[in-house]
Formats: sequence, structure tokens, C-alpha cells
Amino acid sequence: MTSTNRSFFKLNSKTALLLIILILFIDQASKIYIKLHYSLSVYGGPAIVDWRFFKLLFIENKGMAWGTKISDIVPFISEEVGKLILTLFRLVAISFLGRWLWKVLTMQNSQLLRWALCLILAGAIGNIIDSVFYGIIFDTPINGVATLFAEKPYGELFYGKVVDMLYFPIWSGDLPEWLPIWGGKPFTFFNAIFNVADTAISTAVGLLIVFNKKAFPKYD
Repeated sequence: MTSTNRSFFKLNSKTALLLIILILFIDQASKIYIKLHYSLSVYGGPAIVDWRFFKLLFIENKGMAWGTKISDIVPFISEEVGKLILTLFRLVAISFLGRWLWKVLTMQNSQLLRWALCLILAGAIGNIIDSVFYGIIFDTPINGVATLFAEKPYGELFYGKVVDMLYFPIWSGDLPEWLPIWGGKPFTFFNAIFNVADTAISTAVGLLIVFNKKAFPKYD
């Protein structure tokens, strides 16, 4: 790889900002397009796009991964309070990520770490936009497509739902009977439905795990 190609992949404060804006644009454009053109997917119903190992769906997630809500984990907290706590936590996490990224960009840190933090920050901002604002700018008809800047939006500030649409059911079937607990039960890999923001975060986490020594080099 030539020095010109290597410099293309180097992130500074300007290129890092451009990368974050690009990811945010793709994430929000895909979410808004799905909301304004398709109705919510019904469990077991037809997918918007069905290519066997890839399906395009439209679901709205009130909680975290796999739709898990804080109220599911802490029963004495209502769903509304749990949603607010989750949104506020995400806002605090984004502020810390932003500070960390700025510190990394102004120091002689690994380029891999810079890329990873940009991906994580962009993904976090992408999902927090849904959580904070979508509830006050969209409605959610039961059997119709959403309206942008609706007269009667479906929620309130901080109570929006995250839009998910990417689904990769690589394998589906019944697990072997000899497996404890789950033996004989239906199983799908990979059964999570996610979005572009989630993809950015997952990619960054994967890079940090696999290339941990490059991301956090030890200096003697």
C-alpha cells in the first residue's frame, strides 16, 4: 500500500467529523425512508425484501438489543421510567465518547482506535436521534406508513422508538435433542434485527476485540 493510500485512511479531527456525518446520514436516511414508505412488519408476515439469508423488515424498538427494556430487568420500574433512564444514559454515554474521541484525536493514538471510536459515536448518536426526537415528529399508523412532522405524533420528547430493519437469518431449525435446556427447540442464527447505527457500533467493538493490541499499544 502506497503512502498516499495509507494517508487516506488516517483520521484527524476533520476527517473524523466527516466520517461520523456520513454514517449518520446513511443511518437516518435509511430509517426515514423505511418509515415513510412501509408499514410496520408483522411477526411471521412477508418481509419488505426477502433474499433468504437477508431480509429487510421494519420494526420499532423501545429498548435495547433484542428489544430488552430496563423494566424487564428491574420489575419495579415502569416501562416509561425505564425508557427515560435508558435515553438519558445514552446521552451521558455519548458525551463521554465525544470527549474520549477528541482526546484520542489530539494525541498520538492508534488510528484503529480513532476509527473504532468514530464508528461507536456515530452509531450511538444515530440511535439517540430516534430515541429523543422520533416520538414527536412521526406518527405510527397500525396499517399504514408514518407521516413526518405528524399533527398527532406517537410519543413525546425522549420517548421515541429506534427503527430497526436489517435481518440476517443465516440458519433456522430445531436444535439437537441432546443439548441441555434448549434441545429440540427452534432456533435462528442470527436472530437480531438491527440498523446501520448498530452495524457501526458492532463493527467497532469487533475491531477492538480482535485487534486489541493495535488499538491500545503499550509503550515502554
